[in-house]
Amino acid sequence: MSNMRNGEMSPAEEVRRAVTGFVTEFKGFQAEIEMKLQQTEERMTMLDRKITLPLRTPLSGATDAGAPHQKAFNTYLRNGDDDALRGLELEGKSLSTAVNSDGGYLVDPQTSATVQSVLNATASIRAIASVVQVEATSYDVLVDHTDVGAGWATEAGPQAETDTPQIDRITIGLHELSALPKASQRLLDDSAFDIEGWLAGRIADKFARAEAAAFINGDGVDKPKGFLSHPAIDNDVWTWGNLGYVPTEVDGEVTPDAIIELVYALGAQYRANGAFVMNSKTAGLVRKLTDGDGRFLWSDGLASGEPAKLMGYPVLVAEDMPDASTGSFSIAFGDFRAGYTVAERPDLRILRDPFSAKPHVLFYATKRVGGDVSDFAAIKLLKFGVA
Repeated sequence: MSNMRNGEMSPAEEVRRAVTGFVTEFKGFQAEIEMKLQQTEERMTMLDRKITLPLRTPLSGATDAGAPHQKAFNTYLRNGDDDALRGLELEGKSLSTAVNSDGGYLVDPQTSATVQSVLNATASIRAIASVVQVEATSYDVLVDHTDVGAGWATEAGPQAETDTPQIDRITIGLHELSALPKASQRLLDDSAFDIEGWLAGRIADKFARAEAAAFINGDGVDKPKGFLSHPAIDNDVWTWGNLGYVPTEVDGEVTPDAIIELVYALGAQYRANGAFVMNSKTAGLVRKLTDGDGRFLWSDGLASGEPAKLMGYPVLVAEDMPDASTGSFSIAFGDFRAGYTVAERPDLRILRDPFSAKPHVLFYATKRVGGDVSDFAAIKLLKFGVA
């Protein structure tokens, strides 16, 4: 039977040719895919060779693809057989971390990222005093501690001239705290921790402790003048320019009655903002005091960070206050916001100097601060002794 009818292709011939064309095209596509797969395999082989190239560092050699532990691990990954891992024994070499002479120095020990510093108390009366920021070299406090005269007037009688108030000026000079530690540049480069940040923190901590001590005991010579450096006289004969004290009537000891007398020796206008200042040893003595009904005068803060209270007034524990001894002024009570003023420049400056002491780096830190009593009527002292 002819495949051609009147010059036209029969349906069977059309199907045969279509199938033949499809098969030919499919074989071409298959050949192209096989070629691309072969090229991909060649690329993967090249990458594997690059990854497994020997390391050429001084203390490391080529990776031994036939090492026992690696063979055992490969076996485990491929077929789950862990028998080789169970029987694996690692040979100990002569390099030891236990004995420094046996290679221990080759092992780099891990160093703490921070330096554990001994904690020092930095509580300061700055927390309860008046703090002002100044840009000048001193700060003046104007104090009016007298009163304006007055009298009852009659309708027809003459009016007499009354007294005029007197204004005193208290000058608080600013003094410079400074520190100049140094460190080698190699230490700064190779240290395992942030030594510059550590030095800055240590300087700030030292400055805080230095000024806290000066606010209490400073003599005013190139440093702030502490409130305990001013003369103290019996509160019964107190005059301006001195701090009044109340005696405990017992040498070196404190009594509940003395605490009560100290509180009420302060004027009512100051007592509302009053606070106690003492060190930890004195606080340990005061904590044991009870009133006539056996109730403790001391009460701890109810919330975290809240100060303890003595007779309802907050207690600032400042370690620079003197210990309890015969004749000591170990407890102060007053409105320190009115009674003591801290004047300071608003910043702590740290200058990094890598040039003046090469190869060392100097850290020049400065802070300017001053302080003095600004109201002698606002602070009272407790004297651990007889009048």
